Parts: sequence; C-alpha cells; structure tokens
Amino acid sequence: MTSVDILGDFRRACALLTRLPIHADFSKTGFTTWAWAFPVVGLVVGGIAVAAATGLMALGLGMAAVAVGLVIQVMITGAMHEDGLADTADGFWGGWTPARRLEIMKDSHIGTYGVIALVLAFLWRWALWGALLGVAPFALVAAAALSRAPLPALMTALPNARDTGLSHTTGRPPQATAAISGVIATFIALGCVGPLATVIGLAVVALVAITLGMLAKSKIGGQTGDVLGAAQVVAELLCLTAFAAIFTQ
Repeated sequence: MTSVDILGDFRRACALLTRLPIHADFSKTGFTTWAWAFPVVGLVVGGIAVAAATGLMALGLGMAAVAVGLVIQVMITGAMHEDGLADTADGFWGGWTPARRLEIMKDSHIGTYGVIALVLAFLWRWALWGALLGVAPFALVAAAALSRAPLPALMTALPNARDTGLSHTTGRPPQATAAISGVIATFIALGCVGPLATVIGLAVVALVAITLGMLAKSKIGGQTGDVLGAAQVVAELLCLTAFAAIFTQ
C-alpha cells in the first residue's frame, strides 16, 4: 500500500462517512480496499468536535460547550449513524417478519421506537460528554475511533440482508481489512487513553459487534447500512460509559 493509496483510501472513507467537502474518486478501487480507514475518520470527527467543545469549555460555557460538541459531531457525519439507529430500532421491534422489518427500515418516516432510541441516545451521550469533557477529553476521541472499528468486521461476517442499498453496493471487505481497522483503532485509543482503557474499550466494541450481529442475523438475516450505523452509535455510547467509569473516579 503506497502513501498515495493511504491518502486516497482516507479521502474515500471521509467522503462516505462524513459531509466534509472532500473530493474522492470511487471509480478506481473497490470498497474492500479502504474500509480500514473508518477509525481514522472517527479520529477526525471526534477530534474536531472535542477541540471545539474544549475551547468553549475553557471560556466557561460549561454544558453549552458539550451541546456544541454534539452538534458539530452530527453536522460532520450528517447524522447518518443516528439515522441507522432509528431505522434499526423501528424495524427490529416494529415488524414481525424479516421482510416486514426490512420494509420498515427502508421507510423514511420515523416511528415510536426510533424516536425513543434517538432521544435516549442523545441524552446518554450528553451526560457522558458532560462527565468526560473536562477531565478526559481524549477519551471522547478514542470512543469515536473505536466505535467505527467493528463496522468492516460486521460487513465481513454477515451477509447483506437485502440486494440493494449502500452496504450491498460497496461489498464485503476481506478479513484482512477488518483486522487492519481494529489495529488502527487500537493504536489511536492507546495514544488517547492508555493501555487499560484501550483493552476495556476494545472488549466493549467487540461485545457490541457480536451481540448486534447475532441480533441482526436473527431479525433480518444479515446486515444493512442501518445496522452498521446502529452498531456505531451503541458501541460509542457503551465505550464512553466504560471510559467515564475509569476516568471520573
């Protein structure tokens, strides 16, 4: 892999997972060659949001700084992961058959389960950011990177639940790509929170990936882009919870 490949892969990952004005050429390579960069995108998203929030916190804005950090995160990603969480909640618990669940997940209208999932997720994230921003801001960055690491693994391990959509179009990364994603996330987390918190964070995101993967296989027969988005949100929340338990004692 050359430096040009690395830069190109990073640009493609950013173009897919964020709304940053980054031009990327998707015609020269398949998805399987650049999914490893997902944790690096998390580093960028988390880094920008935390830097802005920390600056405002230093000015004495308190919880308003937390709110700005959360808003920046959502603006950068276009809320694509949160959209996946809402669709997954609606589909998994709003339908009785795999076909009906997939139909609900594809519907652009949000249902009761989706609303509840989003409200709880944002309240949870608000509380955790408030707890960590002043004492361990780099833990927020580590969680953003770690939570994106298992996405290639889920795509590798599970078949596509439908024959259309972004996840189907981009394809299934090989095991090596999924492994590289995990290694990169590990090094990012080590630099942010040290070895103990990194090991705990890795265990948390692995548990989320396994649990949600089994649930998705049972509910809809595989994974979709919505399931991947839900996995990122849940993994980040539980990672932040673990970090809060470590760093706020």
